[in-house]
Amino acid sequence: MSDGARGAGDHLSVRASDDDREAVAERLRVAHAEGRLTVEEFGERLDATFAARTHADLVPLTQDLPALPTARPRTGDEPLPVRRSGGPPGRVMRAAWATWATAVLVNVVIWAAVSLSAQEWIYFWPMWVAGPWGAVLLAGTLFGRDRH
Repeated sequence: MSDGARGAGDHLSVRASDDDREAVAERLRVAHAEGRLTVEEFGERLDATFAARTHADLVPLTQDLPALPTARPRTGDEPLPVRRSGGPPGRVMRAAWATWATAVLVNVVIWAAVSLSAQEWIYFWPMWVAGPWGAVLLAGTLFGRDRH
């Protein structure tokens, strides 16, 4: 029987590809993230997914899960998304600044501890951590993608 002459249920006997297994794995990841599968169920189903040989092996793994919502086709009447051109930096930039501040604070504390133990103020080397890194962050904040 040629591929074009297969019956309706014959597709289940076709061997699964890596893409087929990855699609099922992604559906399981989404279901787990939505709270539909416990950690144990997710692990068991994921193991079974990558051990699957045919489509028939894959079907039961997602059969009890709701279908993923499909994107509605655009009609042209929808408002375009508004792009912000101003305002505070995004979450990524806030995290970058917090990391910078933590690193600079640690370096200043070490510098102060060494200066106090030497009983004199030594060369302020933390500026070489704070300055260049801070300049890069400032440029990213002022001219980065979050601002366009």
